[in-house]
Amino acid sequence: MLEVPVYNIAGEKIDTLKISDDRFGTTVNVDLVKQAVVIYHARQRQGTAATKGRGDVEGSTKKLFAQKHTGNARRGSIRTNIMRGGGVGFPKRPHKYLKDLPRTMRRKALDSAILAKILGEDLLVVDGLKLEAPKTKTVATVLSKLKITRSCLLTLPEHDPVLWKSARNIPDLTVCRAAELNAFTVATRQKMLVTRQAMDQIISGPSQP
Repeated sequence: MLEVPVYNIAGEKIDTLKISDDRFGTTVNVDLVKQAVVIYHARQRQGTAATKGRGDVEGSTKKLFAQKHTGNARRGSIRTNIMRGGGVGFPKRPHKYLKDLPRTMRRKALDSAILAKILGEDLLVVDGLKLEAPKTKTVATVLSKLKITRSCLLTLPEHDPVLWKSARNIPDLTVCRAAELNAFTVATRQKMLVTRQAMDQIISGPSQP
């Protein structure tokens, strides 16, 4: 049975949330989490880098001089990569770096990333985090009372424009909906702060595509 502490906005522990081992398992699949992170990085690459090869530059294709009996190097056309103005030896070509991961593996990678946060005591549940108007100082005070000083992922049950505006200017704080969680976002943040409603959504089951 996993236990997750529940705090109020004053930083006081008010409850303990118990989660069955059947939901996230008992062992973190490190290899699967790494695979998900690598795939996420790969999908962020544009793949638009391009350089000119010897077939892309201007210049005659005539051999500059005879192969033998001149005392010169065995040189081909002026387009070769060893000549000034020649093409690149192994030119870069635009291509896609996209990789894919099956839906089941994506969900299991997310579960393992969340389990790692729970086992490392880096996942905190906060109850009563609600603002009537945007106020960055209020969110910063809550983080301070919870002793969160490094990168943190704030998970909400649904899009809250007021809370998002209040948190977007805080350094190293990322705001995300529970339905948009992925292994990369969870694994690359030191702490994970989840509202009580968002935690209920996460426990009830994955809703990501």
